[in-house]
Amino acid sequence: MASKIVVNNYGSFDVTMVKGKGSTCYDINGKKYIDFLAGIAVNCLGHNFKPLVKAISKQAKKQIHVCNYFVSDVGVEYATELLGITGYDAVYFGNSGAEGNEAAIKLARKYGYLNGGEKRRVIYTLESSFHGRTLATLTATGQEKFHPACFAPYVDCFKTIKANDWEAIKTAFDDTTAALLIECVQGEGGVNIVDADWAKAASDAARAAGAIVMADEVQTGFGRTGTLFASEALGFDPEVISFAKGAAGGVPFGGILIKGKAADVFKAGDHQSTFGGNPLACAAGLVVLHELEKPGFLESVVEKGDYMRKAIAGFNAKCVGEIRGKGLMIGVDMINGANAVEVEKKLLAKGLLTSTAGANTLRIVPPLNISYKEIDEGLSILKDVLLSE
Repeated sequence: MASKIVVNNYGSFDVTMVKGKGSTCYDINGKKYIDFLAGIAVNCLGHNFKPLVKAISKQAKKQIHVCNYFVSDVGVEYATELLGITGYDAVYFGNSGAEGNEAAIKLARKYGYLNGGEKRRVIYTLESSFHGRTLATLTATGQEKFHPACFAPYVDCFKTIKANDWEAIKTAFDDTTAALLIECVQGEGGVNIVDADWAKAASDAARAAGAIVMADEVQTGFGRTGTLFASEALGFDPEVISFAKGAAGGVPFGGILIKGKAADVFKAGDHQSTFGGNPLACAAGLVVLHELEKPGFLESVVEKGDYMRKAIAGFNAKCVGEIRGKGLMIGVDMINGANAVEVEKKLLAKGLLTSTAGANTLRIVPPLNISYKEIDEGLSILKDVLLSE
């Protein structure tokens, strides 16, 4: 029924979810699933997390929305806390990762115009990156499969550079470059890791050419890789960070953090969003920040990720190739004829939620507070399916 009334742009499975608790979900038939997907890294605190439910309910009784001609008390509280933790100068609120990256792209274009005129328009992204589904963010995405002819013409002045390619850095950037946009871990591209030394060198080269540096942290942000933002660990100190997914534990939320040369680029009217900074989302976002700030929380994300990757390697499954990841963002390459999509379907049938990425990679991004009991239960299902391939 759902596939007939909801546009199935997602190739959705014939499963209707109705509830969840912790990192466990249940469908309309009462079937249980261990959640190694978290709504694609969105439900960072799992399902029915009591402090999150309480905060959303409390805010809903006060105010759900206020237009951006004004500010909300909870919006100011959230922005103040976020900026205090990150050290950034200002935050722009939107609703999604694509919106965050659109804001970053517009800011970069204006920065280039103000610091070089019409020729400084080029934004470099990484090959195999993914930045969203709008026309501009699709163009920015460094994968040709996301550029079908039916959506042409695409936005001009985007170029790509290969991550971890040291030779490419030497000639890529010049006085036409407005920005370098680095996806800190390439999620949709296959959970590909960007080398920290390369990221710093590429950023230095871009800045030397007069550009700003931006980090796409839509999937990696808010603790997913074991630090508040993955760019911290990479050490390239971006002027702009785009964020979304886990920012509010499941409530739609996104935006950009800005500082330094990027801080004063946007002026009134340059970029806006009706629902951006929604009080409900900000109330949820505060709960996420408070959980991430608790002693040992981010360390536990690293420990759980290490535990899961070691366990998967220990299966010694013939279909498993390279296992990559940081924190609880894990990619498992399928080899020897195994197909990641088919493996995903078999896992679903046995009660484990996962996704796929890249050419043939199984992607695992569970809630950050997943229990070891749920991890082990999910790993048991994963082991049975992988050993049968």
